[in-house]
Order: sequence, then C-alpha cells, then structure tokens
Amino acid sequence: MKKIGINVNSNKDFDGRILESLVLKIREVCKNIETISYKDSVGFENETTKDLDMVIVLGGDGTILKSSKYLAKYNVPILGINIGHLGFLAEVESSELDFAIRSILNNNYTIEERSMIQCYINFTDKVNTYHALNDIVISKGVIGRVVKYNVHIDGNYYTTFVSDGVIVSTPTGSTAYSLSAGGPIIYPTLKVMCLTPICSHSLGMRSIVLNEHSNIKVTFEKKFGDVHLSIDGQETIDLSGVDNIDIKASPYKCRLIKLNYQDYFSILRKKLYL
Repeated sequence: MKKIGINVNSNKDFDGRILESLVLKIREVCKNIETISYKDSVGFENETTKDLDMVIVLGGDGTILKSSKYLAKYNVPILGINIGHLGFLAEVESSELDFAIRSILNNNYTIEERSMIQCYINFTDKVNTYHALNDIVISKGVIGRVVKYNVHIDGNYYTTFVSDGVIVSTPTGSTAYSLSAGGPIIYPTLKVMCLTPICSHSLGMRSIVLNEHSNIKVTFEKKFGDVHLSIDGQETIDLSGVDNIDIKASPYKCRLIKLNYQDYFSILRKKLYL
C-alpha cells in the first residue's frame, strides 16, 4: 500500500488524539506510506479519492455508512475502527489499533463485498438517484398519521397496505431498522434485499425477501399527511409532489476489510447479546 486515507468522526475524536495515534502507528510500521486525513467525510467527493488504496474510518456505523456512499463509487475498501456506539460494520475496537495496522500492512486480511441499493425520485424538473448500504425508508412525516402504500415488484402488483412506512434493506441493513421493525436477519453477503412494513395495520403483512435484481415500485397516497424518504438514516428527503419511488440494486459495492480473526456469527452474538 502506498496511500491510506483516514476519515474521523470529529464528534467522537474531538481533540484529534485517536487520529494522531493512528498516523503515528502507520508511520512506525511503514514510513513509506502516505496518509491523508479527512474529517466527517469532507473531501471524499473529489476524484482524488480514487487514488487511495484504502480508507480507515474512525467512528461508528453511522460514519462508515456516510463514507460508503463516496468510497463505493471509487471501489476503495474500508476498514472500520469503532470509537462510537454499538454497531455491526466496524471491524475492530479503538484499543486494537496496533493489531489492525500490522494486519493490514502484512496483508493479513480479506475484502468482503456488500451489496448496495439505489432509488430514483422523479421530481418536477429532475430525477435524483441515491445509494444506500443499509436501507431506504419511506415514512410518514406526522406523528399519529398513516400512509397507504401500493407495492409492485418487477412490474407485477404485490400488495396494498396502510402503515407508518416501508423499509427496503440490504443484507447489511437487515440488522438495523429492518430488524427493529420485525424483519429477518440476513447473512450479509447474500444477493438479496428485503421489504419490511413499519407497524402495518394489516396483521398479515410481513417482510418479503427478494432477489437483488428485483425492481420495487412503491406508490403512496399522501392524503393522510406528508411523506419523507431516508437514505441510511443519514439524509432525509421531503417527497412533496412525488407519489412513487423506484428501488433496485445499486451498481456499486461497498468493500469492507475483514481481519480474519472473528466470524460474522461471533459479531452477531456480541451485538445482539444472543
């Protein structure tokens, strides 16, 4: 490796001590590696990002999710180091910095590709595309109100239901909001996506797992209140004037660095207290 990016959540490392410690450890192991520091993903939108061999993300799952939408575009792998709250995406804890750096520089790691999804929003004068590693959520904007949703899959009518919202998640996102809403846990490397209603008024309405190549169209009636769309819980879009959303697999993959010392099920047990 010649060039490593380091992205830090400035709210978690407000005094910069963890970032400074990480840079020193990298230089201690290999003086020929160039490190480039970023704060809160600012700068990742530049094309120079594609020159990075990898990015170390210091933060929690939220910081990794924010980084992924930029880094997946340039196929740059991510190593997550947890200095935040409980999460599934960070590979190591901050106390394991030295171990992580030596493993990376000794090529003792693998890269795991995670599927992403994208949605299209047809506004009056433009079409916007958004990419998500965890989930795309359509939900009501007013407490105490509900929305009626019509769902078509690959052009075929699936169902209509009234609920607080709809979650379309990747396998990575199956342990996030979707799980809280009653969705299944899906092994993270499977090529599927999951549609889960949020507090449906129809008791028989349950999650459905679909092939990742499926095209989902969600149409909604907004007479009961406003509707919003959330991308990975990071960005919220007001859907005023919009009556449907198209969701399908993203052409991008998030590449996560794994250090070969723990498996997915040990992480699952630890995070879910199984």
